[in-house]
Amino acid sequence: MTAMTDYLQAVFAMLGPAENRYNDPAAWLHLEQEIDRRLPADYKAIVDAYAPVQLNGSLYLSSHPACAWRNLGEEIRSDAEVWSEWRAWESDDLEPDADPRVICNRPQITFGSSDGLIPLASTDQGAAIFLAPEVHGYPDGIVVQGSEGDWVGHTMDFAEWLYRYLTGEEMAGWDSAVLYPGPVLLAYLPTGPDERTREAYGPARDV
Repeated sequence: MTAMTDYLQAVFAMLGPAENRYNDPAAWLHLEQEIDRRLPADYKAIVDAYAPVQLNGSLYLSSHPACAWRNLGEEIRSDAEVWSEWRAWESDDLEPDADPRVICNRPQITFGSSDGLIPLASTDQGAAIFLAPEVHGYPDGIVVQGSEGDWVGHTMDFAEWLYRYLTGEEMAGWDSAVLYPGPVLLAYLPTGPDERTREAYGPARDV
């Protein structure tokens, strides 16, 4: 597999039929205008199909721009405010290959801005997954801060990153590789006060 479309279809095949609880192009347009940044088509397709959801008890795609109770725009703003407290001087002792400024070819790192890191997902171990303006020259690559505080860049689209994560590769920071054999567990998160988490499984898979 090499093309984004292939990895996107591979993710859909792994997760099973789309729920499409929220599918509102206007909500995405509003969000993109708000952050002055177009979000990748593969990421939007996956979020439209399944979010808000937790995958295999580990990865959170916990919001959608059209969901009032779990709103992606609000989550991006909130996360960006927290991450904006991170300062470049805290990374002065990082090796170049682990410095997000070097990874993204930027003199400083901002969050939630048109030329900064956009929070996309998170894990139960504390890793944070971001869309980057570029990763080692690759546009719209993925940058992760692992649970140990380590930074790593992935020169790939979100669908490929997610596919590799779900097949047990080390995609969420140092020593993060975990393979959950069998079908992927999808925990559909509540989107209102009267709902409960609902679990389902994707199709059988050979991993």
